[in-house]
Amino acid sequence: MVHILAVGRNPDIMAVIDRLLNAPENRSGTAVTTAAAAIAAFGETRFDLVLLCAGISEQEGAALTAQLQQLQPGVPVIRHYGGGSGLLDNEIHAALASQNNKKL
Repeated sequence: MVHILAVGRNPDIMAVIDRLLNAPENRSGTAVTTAAAAIAAFGETRFDLVLLCAGISEQEGAALTAQLQQLQPGVPVIRHYGGGSGLLDNEIHAALASQNNKKL
């Protein structure tokens, strides 16, 4: 099971992201709208990937990435720009493949 955390500001978009992340049987997604909720989720679940979604600025993304990396070192954090479920799946697969290649 692959566990993915998505962080974004727009609740409506994050509801869609949550649904898309949890659609495949081999994936579990958590979508949150605040940095505090992201940090809390990291205290409860071991994640394989973090998606920074709509509304997360570059500065906020960098700060959040640093905090999350302290809690779970090595977890990849990527920016998700939208574009539908196919693009989301491709971004996830590419990030996880890249992370797995680094471990070889």
